[in-house]
Amino acid sequence: MNLSSKTKNLFRNGLKLFILSFIFVFTINNSVFAQAEEDTTKILESLNDSINLTSEDFGFVFTDSLASFFTNDTLYKDWDNKMIRYPNFDIAKKNDTTSIILENGTDQFYVHPIKSFITSNFGFRGRQFHYGIDLALHIGDTIKCAFDGVVRIQKYDRRGYGNVIVVRHHNGLETLYGHLSVPLVTINQPIKAGDIIGLGGSTGRSTGPHLHFEVRYLGAPLNPNDLIDFKNFDLVSDTFFITKKSFNYYNAISKLKSAKFYVVKKGDSLSKIAKKYGTTVKKLCKLNRITTKTLIKPGRKIRIR
Repeated sequence: MNLSSKTKNLFRNGLKLFILSFIFVFTINNSVFAQAEEDTTKILESLNDSINLTSEDFGFVFTDSLASFFTNDTLYKDWDNKMIRYPNFDIAKKNDTTSIILENGTDQFYVHPIKSFITSNFGFRGRQFHYGIDLALHIGDTIKCAFDGVVRIQKYDRRGYGNVIVVRHHNGLETLYGHLSVPLVTINQPIKAGDIIGLGGSTGRSTGPHLHFEVRYLGAPLNPNDLIDFKNFDLVSDTFFITKKSFNYYNAISKLKSAKFYVVKKGDSLSKIAKKYGTTVKKLCKLNRITTKTLIKPGRKIRIR
């Protein structure tokens, strides 16, 4: 074999080695890239809401789970781990119907937070509006998450809720669990329907052990009775439709805010108060949920309109 033949063989072998090395490196890099893609997707889906994100590092678009239900809507515009109540959307501008799939029998399920009875319902309690439902329990009873989602809030609220957890769900709703004795989840934690998220208690502004349970859409409270059958511990329907009528209770709250009250003085009677303010005893009784036989003592506030 002459020198030129040896040179040619060395060149061929070197070229083969270079090609094999390139294929090996490319394969390894591609595997790492695929793993990075998978891991990053999981992280972004657990932290994001329904906004699509573009990764400059990897050059592709991530879409979280909410976007699969609200493909043309950003829905929640941010992810906040501090503010319990997401800013209410303008109900007056809602002229359409939003369909929320609560359960589909395959990958969306509902689990009752605690199988117990209602001690205080959604609605007015005196002149205060109760935005949730209170469920009886014993301190230490386990509380379960209603739907799949991600923990947005886990904190202590000294002004009311005590130990409170807020979960943003893949169906677009948020649920709130208040007065817990011990929270068992952390913020940004993905959870499934039925996962234990805390233990029942009586923390915060509470007169006794119970679970304060709320359902919200874009920060606006919904009547949980419209979605959930609390007697049978199940959903009213697999699909829930949200319209402007879902928030009709706001009208009653607005009327109460503009209401006028009179402080009862010694010697007053319903008939005297009615005559003084140009109304009737019947209307006073209806406004104050009393009867003509109710004894009104000095110092009591009576709504006059």
